Amino acid sequence: MTTSPDLLFDGPSDAPLTLALAHGAGVPMDSAFMAAFAEGLAAEGLRVARFEFPYMAARRSDGRKRPPDREPVLLEAWRHVIARLGPENLAIGGKSLGGRMASLVADETAVRGLVCLGYPFHPPGKPDRLRTAHLEAIETPTLIVQGTRDPFGTPAEVEGYRLSPAVRLHWAADGDHGLAPRKASGRTAEQNLAEAVAAVAAFLRARGTPP
Repeated sequence: MTTSPDLLFDGPSDAPLTLALAHGAGVPMDSAFMAAFAEGLAAEGLRVARFEFPYMAARRSDGRKRPPDREPVLLEAWRHVIARLGPENLAIGGKSLGGRMASLVADETAVRGLVCLGYPFHPPGKPDRLRTAHLEAIETPTLIVQGTRDPFGTPAEVEGYRLSPAVRLHWAADGDHGLAPRKASGRTAEQNLAEAVAAVAAFLRARGTPP
């Protein structure tokens, strides 16, 4: 049985809405990418709660790398976090794996929004192995932040998917899976990050007051 994960908070405790964020498959909740989003959203007056899945928490304690837990364990961790924070003024999401797992429990837990930072629409090089079936019918308002060079799903590929009307996308120009552009593009990682944070903040603010 999964115990409730520890939470790392950024932003004001009286914010109109909290975003719970889970990490990607290979990096912890305090990675540079996760910290930048948490701190950026906190500066916008929003509250962010980061947490780690059991396998990553274990790695933190003993330093040994592990593969991600099985899906039921990951989903149970999400349900613990949502129950602890309460769904009423909560959005959920995360980087890659963390966001995908959040998307699988968003509707059932009645959270106010879903934010996926680099959604793994399919494994790199395997566009036929789609992870989009549940996104075709999802009802939770959803924002997916995706780099235009992301090998897990490019604009040309995503355009052909049958995504729910509840799903909207913010494209990071020339961004990879971490939203970073190539130097030759004339863009910087800081620009893409700032624009992504602004898009997420606007999306969350629109969901911060219960109906």
